[in-house]
Parts: sequence; structure tokens; C-alpha cells
Amino acid sequence: MKLLTVNVGRPKIVEYTDTPGGATGIDKQPVEGAVRVSDPGPKGEGAGGLAGDAVCDLRHHGGTDQAVYAFAREDLDFWERELGRPLGNGAFGENLTTSGLDVSGAKIGERWRIGDELVLEVTSARIPCRTFASWLGEKRWVKRFTQQGAPGAYLRVVEPGEIRAGDPIEIVHRPDHEVTVDMAFRAETTERTLLPKVLAAGDALHPGLLRAAREYVAKQSA
Repeated sequence: MKLLTVNVGRPKIVEYTDTPGGATGIDKQPVEGAVRVSDPGPKGEGAGGLAGDAVCDLRHHGGTDQAVYAFAREDLDFWERELGRPLGNGAFGENLTTSGLDVSGAKIGERWRIGDELVLEVTSARIPCRTFASWLGEKRWVKRFTQQGAPGAYLRVVEPGEIRAGDPIEIVHRPDHEVTVDMAFRAETTERTLLPKVLAAGDALHPGLLRAAREYVAKQSA
């Protein structure tokens, strides 16, 4: 398991986002050399966890629990075949493009060490949005991406550090529950009845998903 590339984006003004100011940082490009990764701070205040990476819509992106976004090269390869066009590393707006790691099959609360210093913890799945769909320019993209069920993972920073392309990735902690990223994704999107099950991941869950699951259970019990 290794890190193929570290990808960062610069802010660009586009017509297809409702972000105040009209900017997006979804166009992530691989960079050379070391990149510092650290906790950006609370959602709505902190942006992304990677130095030099633009996160423009703080309403929906960035912050401690969405500090880093990872996507597997194997899943990009699948979409290359489906869409019939090349997709470079970073094409889905991911900060980390990985190889040999089942990103969407990772458990919530799973921890990865990348390189010598950085430790990340899996928190949630990526939910596709209008900006993502418009960036790719594919019809019915949100539905197609959702149906595939391999959304990639958001992660929080447990131990900050520098990373670079080629660094090894090691799973240093894997929880004993069965709540994976793809399960959490389905619970948030197409299978709301899974929400009670994701509570097994406890406080490792993204706070938004944890709140939604608790509210769902409360309504079912009322």
C-alpha cells in the first residue's frame, strides 16, 4: 500500500458553484516534494489539512473532520473504463491518490500512517455535489457515482507530518466494528435504514453523520 501522489488545488472562479465568490479548489494536481498535513481547525473556520491546498466552500468542505480526502487509483481506473477517458490523479478532487488500499472499504475510525510522521483517521464518505458533477461534465453524475458506492474517504489528522508521493501507507489501527466508509455512504444516501448500524462506530464518526444517525433512531423510537 502506498501513496501515489499528493494533490493540491488552487482557487479558480467558475460558473457552476454556489460558493460565495464563485471559487472552487476541486482541480487538484499532483505536486512534487514534501507537503505538510495538519489539523485545519473547526468546520466553517478551518479549510483543508494540506499546506497550499485551496478549500473554498467552508460550509460543506474542510475542517477537522474533513481535513483530507483520499481516493483509490483502482477506483479511478474503473471510472476511466466507464467514462472512456483518462482520469489523472487528483481528477476527483482528492488530496491523496492511493494504490493497494481499499479506501471505501476502510472502517470508520481506522488509522493510517503515511510516511514517517503523519497519522490519519477515517471519518466519513465523500457525498457527491453539484460542483463535482459540473467539474467532470458527465450527465447524471451524482446518481452514477452514488450507485457505484465507492466514494473515497474523508480523514482527520491525528498526528501531523509531512508526506510525499511514494510514501508507504500502513494501517496502524482497525476498529472491531463493521462500519465501513461504503456502509456510511449508503446510510447517508440510498439506505437510511442503515443509520442505526453506523452508531457502532461511535465518536469516530463525522459529527454530522453521528447526529443524523441519533436523530433517526430517536424518531423510530418515538
